[in-house]
Amino acid sequence: MTPYNFAELAARQTVARVLERDDFLKRYKGGQDISFLEFLYPLFQAYDSVELKADIELGGVDQKFNMLMGRTIQERYGQEAQVVITTPLLEGLDGVAKMSKSLGNYVGINENAKEMFGKLMSVSDELMYKYYELLTAEDVNKIRADVTGEKLHPKEAKVKLAKIIVSQYHGEAQADRQAEEFDRAFKDKAFPLDVELKEIVVNSDSVSIISVLVDSLRLLSSRGEAKRKILEGALEVDGTRAVNLDLMLKAGSEYKIRIGKKFARVHIKK
Repeated sequence: MTPYNFAELAARQTVARVLERDDFLKRYKGGQDISFLEFLYPLFQAYDSVELKADIELGGVDQKFNMLMGRTIQERYGQEAQVVITTPLLEGLDGVAKMSKSLGNYVGINENAKEMFGKLMSVSDELMYKYYELLTAEDVNKIRADVTGEKLHPKEAKVKLAKIIVSQYHGEAQADRQAEEFDRAFKDKAFPLDVELKEIVVNSDSVSIISVLVDSLRLLSSRGEAKRKILEGALEVDGTRAVNLDLMLKAGSEYKIRIGKKFARVHIKK
């Protein structure tokens, strides 16, 4: 955009109209600064509609003001105003802020099936219904009625949701497998089948469990955390709860280790 075009664009809108945006008005009345760049952003987005001669603009509800600005600017350039269609925002896994990678509350479409399935199973029961509504073709009212009427357990409804979404990116076979693995790992307390075997080389006949957890496997960040988890009963070795801080793992043996929701298979080698 040339300086002339920019000046022409700026002349086609007023400060009063830009201040109609809720967050701008609140900040202005509260004496908070509003940068000139923030004022320009709605104008630049609106000018995109002029350049494209857009008939329809689709965006989230948080972009409603900017898209309506597009209608105004189009008319002031002699164009027919575009139709604006808004969509609800999808809350992230925390159920508070919109899903965002920067906030860490997201499910990535490039994530592996296990990670995706586990994240979807972590959402709250109430947020689950919104995911059904916005991310699937299922009848969310029927799902809610079945859960409320105890025809469908909330966990099973969530499993169904996770399988639908994982299937879209990884196929039904992977979705079914992750559902089975989730039940094994978190419902039946069983050990997942797909945990890779890792080899640990030691200089003696045995090594302490704390050293394995912290130094070798790095499942925990410190020895203090390891001791606390063990004393809380979060450690299982070969399916048996272990609360002995002095537990030693023998060289020449293979172990299945679970600490909270983390799993590892190790072979101790001298």
